[in-house]
Amino acid sequence: MWTDFTVLGIESSCDETGVALVRARAGEVPRLLAHALHTQISMHQAYGGVVPELASRDHIRRVLPLAETVLAEAGETLDAVDVVAYTRGPGLAGALLVGAGVACALGAALAKPVLGVHHLEGHVLSPFLSADPPQFPFVALLVSGGHTQLMAVREVGSYELLGESIDDAAGEAFDKSAKLMGLGYPGGPALSKLAEQGDGAAFKLPRPLLHSGDLDFSFAGLKTAVLTQARKLGDELDARKADLAASTQAAIVDVLVAKSMSALKQAGMKRLVVAGGVGANRHLRERLNAACAKAGVRVHYPELHLCTDNGAMIAMAAAMRLQAGAEDASTCYAFDVKPRWAIDSLSAAPV
Repeated sequence: MWTDFTVLGIESSCDETGVALVRARAGEVPRLLAHALHTQISMHQAYGGVVPELASRDHIRRVLPLAETVLAEAGETLDAVDVVAYTRGPGLAGALLVGAGVACALGAALAKPVLGVHHLEGHVLSPFLSADPPQFPFVALLVSGGHTQLMAVREVGSYELLGESIDDAAGEAFDKSAKLMGLGYPGGPALSKLAEQGDGAAFKLPRPLLHSGDLDFSFAGLKTAVLTQARKLGDELDARKADLAASTQAAIVDVLVAKSMSALKQAGMKRLVVAGGVGANRHLRERLNAACAKAGVRVHYPELHLCTDNGAMIAMAAAMRLQAGAEDASTCYAFDVKPRWAIDSLSAAPV
């Protein structure tokens, strides 16, 4: 059983390079010592989306300087590192290979064990980095660019999938709708900002699967409805763009809130954890806070700067798995990555 140790975490699954240092102590929630993050948004803007080859090359340039920054900020040296953790999947294969390769090479050079971490588990456990960490068990709403999932989380390594997106995820709905409105890349944050100036009831947009009786999500039809409405507006689109953005956001949030409350009832739990980039959306937080307060449910979020992909969540997930005995780090430095990797396939027993 791992007790007192320090984890260096590396995240490189998509278009953010993150490195962090987390310290774990027996009987305590692991503590973040320092983290650094580089986003590739400006590099990919010219292409309107992430270019995998460019993402991989940029990770190569950034990861070691970021590690040096983190160690300096924490006032530590590499000698303090007991475990090197990295994102094993899911994500872009080339980008994942950069982080995995650097982590395993570093582990071999230091003669320290390494641990591959599930990217989504990092998101789910990221609220434990906050000033108000949750307690098990809880329902997790994971809302990111490529994933929308509801799961019952009973302990580290125990993830029961309750529902998920069957086509576009919530983050994709934000991004694709923003692109249809000519808001550029990345679209989600731009749409949310514009929505602050609009009327969420201005346009009657569908709430897909809202009354489906299950906990799955579907946002592809909403994107089509936004396209249809934008075409109807024609020359009036610019004048009504804020209203269309607000109406789109309202439709997405309505579904997320309703399904989350249904999941809590189905699981018989009174605690909700919200994680992933869309979890930073102000309107979503306000609606969830209100619904949870009415139902007597505690709701937890990661700090705003830790909602996007970052190394802190990878180091934290590794530390918590080691503390719980759900995983053991390895001194075998051969590695692979899992671009597609279901979170409910994780085992609570050491692998």
